[in-house]
Amino acid sequence: MFVCLCHGITSHVVSECVANGARTSKQIAEACGAGGDCGRCRRTLRAIIASQCEADEKAHTAARH
Repeated sequence: MFVCLCHGITSHVVSECVANGARTSKQIAEACGAGGDCGRCRRTLRAIIASQCEADEKAHTAARH
């Protein structure tokens, strides 16, 4: 799914940025350009970050138990 129409960035690309350490929409903009222009996609970027970080935290917690 396209997340950033200004730059043609997909959710897959954003997820890769998050997997590589991006934790803010500004960091994602620096990494791939999404969210760097009009800003309409920033809410979606933050939702992807939150979702992926939550899933990572659950996996990390499950691995400890």
